[in-house]
Amino acid sequence: MKVLTLALLLSLPVGTLTPQKPLRQPTSQATKRAKGGRWYFAATGHAVYCYGPVMTVPRANGDLQRVATFCRDGSAVVPLKE
Repeated sequence: MKVLTLALLLSLPVGTLTPQKPLRQPTSQATKRAKGGRWYFAATGHAVYCYGPVMTVPRANGDLQRVATFCRDGSAVVPLKE
């Protein structure tokens, strides 16, 4: 009986005593530029946090529109409230 118990105990896997290193997560362009962002008021009425510059782009009707670029929610361009 002791031999059977000892054989079962020795057959169990033994965990390592050293902590494993966490896996590296791939970084996107937005996470690389995580410093230096700013809050803006979007045309939809919400606040957005963007890392890129504010640009002026033409609308379809020819008017100019201010947009923030590279926002935290994953949007490349967010129209801003005037």
